[in-house]
Amino acid sequence: MDEVFKALADPSRRLLLDSLHARDGQTLNELCEGLAMARQSVSKHLAVLEAANLISTRRRGREKLHYLNAAPINEIADRWIRRYDRRRVQALSALKHALEETPVSKPAFVYTTYIATTPERLWRALIEPEFTEAYWGLALESAWTEGASVGWRSGESTFDDGGSTVLEYDPYRRLSYSWHAFTPEWAEVSGVGADVLAELRGEPRSRVAFELEPHGDGVRLTVVHDGFEPGSTALEMLSGGWPEVLSGLKTLLERQPVV
Repeated sequence: MDEVFKALADPSRRLLLDSLHARDGQTLNELCEGLAMARQSVSKHLAVLEAANLISTRRRGREKLHYLNAAPINEIADRWIRRYDRRRVQALSALKHALEETPVSKPAFVYTTYIATTPERLWRALIEPEFTEAYWGLALESAWTEGASVGWRSGESTFDDGGSTVLEYDPYRRLSYSWHAFTPEWAEVSGVGADVLAELRGEPRSRVAFELEPHGDGVRLTVVHDGFEPGSTALEMLSGGWPEVLSGLKTLLERQPVV
């Protein structure tokens, strides 16, 4: 947590985060444009932000793409804001974002978090319905073999149209599956109107991947959600949800370990 506060203390690094907030998935050259900083300085600031887990990176050929990683900031909010007047803070934050936020232009986003657990326990938390329901509010049910269907359930409501399937299943290392369909049942539970539902159902099904890497006494978990079209309504709706899900997963495993 100290690394996060130190990284955020520098105004130049906050500018870089603002740039990624406005347009995620930028290269070093793209981030240097419009900033009165030398390329070497930008590179050093990015290294500090990556060390603090405030950005995640992915390779695309020879290019290195940088993504804003909101998970640590969400953990700060959970630790301190929850104790105070969180509803008021969230309302003000939502208003600020509505006035200032620009649409995400990159058809993918990446989040990374570090969890003090084992790969085996984290894997169970990703696939066993009683655990996904505890931190996500969704019970995922599957035979968990490549090609198997994935069922999505929230309480008594199901979102399964038979099209969500397991794409990759490499225990304790990598899990990937296609996202659930935006069904009328899902829209009713989520409070989504018919016009938005029609937009969502016209988009291709996205996919999510979880990558697990041992890291010291814990695990580095990277979540990549992609397969969206540019200007995707689904991407805009989902981009704010993953930090909260990952924060809940981290809390579950570190405070109430899966046994």
